[in-house]
Amino acid sequence: MDSHDAKFTPPGITTTAANQVQKALGDRHTSTTNKPNYREGEMQLTLQWYGNKVEAPVPAITDPTDVICKVTGTTVCGSDLHLYHKEIMQLQRGDILGHEWIGIVDEVGSEIKNVKKGDRVVASFQIACGTCKYCQEGLSSMCGTTNTSSVQDKLYGKGFAGMFGYSHFAGGFAGGQAEYVRCPFGDVNLLKIPDNVPDEKALFLSDIVPTSYHSVLCAEVTEGKSVAIWGAGPIGLYAAKWSKLAGARRVIIIDNVKERLALAAEKIGCDPINFDEDTDVVAKIYELEPEGVDCGIDAAAFRYTKGILHSVQRAIGMETDSSEIVNEALRAVRKFGTISLVADYAAFTNQFLIGALMEKGITLRGAGQAPVQKYWKDLLKKIENGEFDPTIILSHRFRLEEFAELYEAFDKKEMGIMKTYVETKFSGPRADGTPELSSLKAGDVKRSNVL
Repeated sequence: MDSHDAKFTPPGITTTAANQVQKALGDRHTSTTNKPNYREGEMQLTLQWYGNKVEAPVPAITDPTDVICKVTGTTVCGSDLHLYHKEIMQLQRGDILGHEWIGIVDEVGSEIKNVKKGDRVVASFQIACGTCKYCQEGLSSMCGTTNTSSVQDKLYGKGFAGMFGYSHFAGGFAGGQAEYVRCPFGDVNLLKIPDNVPDEKALFLSDIVPTSYHSVLCAEVTEGKSVAIWGAGPIGLYAAKWSKLAGARRVIIIDNVKERLALAAEKIGCDPINFDEDTDVVAKIYELEPEGVDCGIDAAAFRYTKGILHSVQRAIGMETDSSEIVNEALRAVRKFGTISLVADYAAFTNQFLIGALMEKGITLRGAGQAPVQKYWKDLLKKIENGEFDPTIILSHRFRLEEFAELYEAFDKKEMGIMKTYVETKFSGPRADGTPELSSLKAGDVKRSNVL
């Protein structure tokens, strides 16, 4: 990252070509804008693509349904690493990143009814209009009116909703790795947080709590079933917990980070498989479940390759996504079992085991971007009553000023960093039992609160 803030397409064939195609096609018509007005003379600290820590203007009310929030907490997500590695199309220099954030309402548009200045709120990572066909069906992540990307329409047939801080492929909206955020359709995309739920728990209602819950529903996990989960990151670990709460009799989790596997075994009750030690994951699963598992959840994503074939194909652009994990799941799931893909897959893959999908009668379901608003009120109640504790994966706390260093450490899975709470100048004191403040710059990284 460097210190420039002018708009610029970062290097990368896919991104460069996608931005050129978008320019030729023109933006889709949307119900809001990704080019807000700004408050005169006010600046904020932000994390920008290829811009490190850069000051930017503070957004102003642009549409009457807008809400401006002061950010009190944000984080870095595994899916943000796709941006870090230039694996998502339509990135532009100056894009403010971050799709998970919580804050305090600072200003509301004239048509806002549900929140007021001073309210504590968490934002959904997606931006939904609340009135289109998909929003009315409760499928907010598939809102048809908030994403400007014509490229996504061409690639997928129809695109998903706009998202905070996730490139112009997801609408080009400024995200929450910043001190202020403009939230379009604030009555739809903000949830008030009660005083008895601290920011460190409520933050994860923005994405990973509902996303993991959604993945388990899509995998049809119910009482007495067996489940295999690929990936012991925050989504995979949450999915394991939700599976246990749904009554699964066995949850197998696959990864190669020993500390995460230990957490899954000791705190959630999973059967761990370390694929560095048990290289034939499918054979190991059949040792535990001779007929195969009832349900599979891929929470790992396309960027993780094991073999040389897919590593080379991704490196030279013959495929964007690896099929290795999906193929493992197809082989490991029982006949007429169900697989949920919650990991981010973006475009094309090779060597996909389509024969197993058909001949075994497997239901392979793309979970899509989770419709957060469909679940978050019920999930907030589960957090309030103690049934689900989001802080089981909260390892560290950092300041906004150290985001660039945090991305690097998070990418390398260093120092036990798994899920973080990133505070801003507007944050309150940390909640009891949550991680103390660490500093990567000062070399003062506290021991993981969970590993």
